[in-house]
Amino acid sequence: MSTNLAVHEPSNALRLVTQAYMSLLLIAFALMPAQFIAYLYFQQDSTLKFENHPFHEFAIALATLEGLFVTYVTCRCYRSSGEPLLRWLTLGFLGFVLIYLLHGAFTRMAHRNIWLFLLYGPASRLAMSILLFVGLLSYNQPSDEVEKRSDARTWLMWTGLFLTVDIAVALIAYSPYAGHPAVRLSMEGGALVFSALNVAVMLMRGIHSPLMLVFGISVAWFALSSLAFILAAPWNHMWWLAHAIFAGGFFLLSYGVVQAFRTTQSFSTIYSQEEMMARLADSMADTQRALQQVQVSNQRLERLAATDPLTGAGNRRHFLDHIGAEIARAKRTGAPLSLLSLDLDHFKDINDSRGHSVGDGVLRAFVRKCLEAIRPYDSVARVGGEEFMVLLPGATLDTAYAVAERLRSTIEGTAFDVEAQPSVGVTISVGVSEFGRDGDTLDGLLNVADQRLYRAKHEGRNRVIAA
Repeated sequence: MSTNLAVHEPSNALRLVTQAYMSLLLIAFALMPAQFIAYLYFQQDSTLKFENHPFHEFAIALATLEGLFVTYVTCRCYRSSGEPLLRWLTLGFLGFVLIYLLHGAFTRMAHRNIWLFLLYGPASRLAMSILLFVGLLSYNQPSDEVEKRSDARTWLMWTGLFLTVDIAVALIAYSPYAGHPAVRLSMEGGALVFSALNVAVMLMRGIHSPLMLVFGISVAWFALSSLAFILAAPWNHMWWLAHAIFAGGFFLLSYGVVQAFRTTQSFSTIYSQEEMMARLADSMADTQRALQQVQVSNQRLERLAATDPLTGAGNRRHFLDHIGAEIARAKRTGAPLSLLSLDLDHFKDINDSRGHSVGDGVLRAFVRKCLEAIRPYDSVARVGGEEFMVLLPGATLDTAYAVAERLRSTIEGTAFDVEAQPSVGVTISVGVSEFGRDGDTLDGLLNVADQRLYRAKHEGRNRVIAA
């Protein structure tokens, strides 16, 4: 089995090649918007524009609803897991929505005050990129306390801060400095820098869990969308492309949030395929070990349930089950089946004169002698204090009588040495019955054997009665 597994195990070289291929695919996907940016920057006609206010307002409305939904889902995840990254993600989405909303609301102000229309876009992206960066720095930190997660004052404070940003942007838009290139470039460039810092920190810290890869690709698209906005002019194709790139990044990040919500409600406890396979293998090994332990425990319990704890012989319940099965087989095959009913003579006198510990030792030694005297497939059971039964499958009454006589003589000739005390002599009385000859039911077979045992005791003990 191990040889076959080794044959199908991929080589280290193939693993490295496939890992490199996967890494290149992720990098290519993260940088894919750069190709469209480069194409439009070098090929587009700068006079081509698509100025459609209703379409822009409709797109912003959809983006706002999407942002509110993602904010709510992220908040639910945070309140469940307390992960600091999710707290900052929630604030980032909330800040983006509350600021970006005015970018759509003031669309029709574009011809009267272009800056009141334009500046809310970069301001919303800057606010979100800063908060995402702070969130990344808190990755894998201890979970927040439950009280902090549900503290409404914190959320109201941040909401007030975002509304203050709205007012500040409006004041800048009506100031003499609104049209200075540094105003818009500082906001858009800041969003680009903080998004790039997110990616750089992820690479330096080696964060590569599945949802954090989604996070990293998303912020890479946010960075490229800010680059496209810097290169664009209002309403031209680059400007619309920048919107599309940002929306793509936002949708990717929202996918990560929803995936967290549907699974562990955490960004840090979603595992890669390799980690999942390793954990699955460990879990399967643990389960296999647990099953083996359960099987051993069950076998031990079965032995305890079927065994007399003092002597190690079968107990009455197990013996009755066994004899029932043997009777069914005897009926089916016609094979003979005999039974010995044994009793230690005057055993009460041993307990009274020598103590119960000596009596217990005699019982254990007696069972050992029985097992030596009978065949390997015969069975001994303790059915009372000093009462035993021996089941002899395949034995006729004559054979059973011979076994019983051999056992009686063995016990009579044995000196039982118990606990370094003087030897104890023991004799037994035995009643023998054969299935079919002395009864064709379990009760009948037992009753005949017991009657013959009582007869042996009545006739003087230390004898075998078979008829």
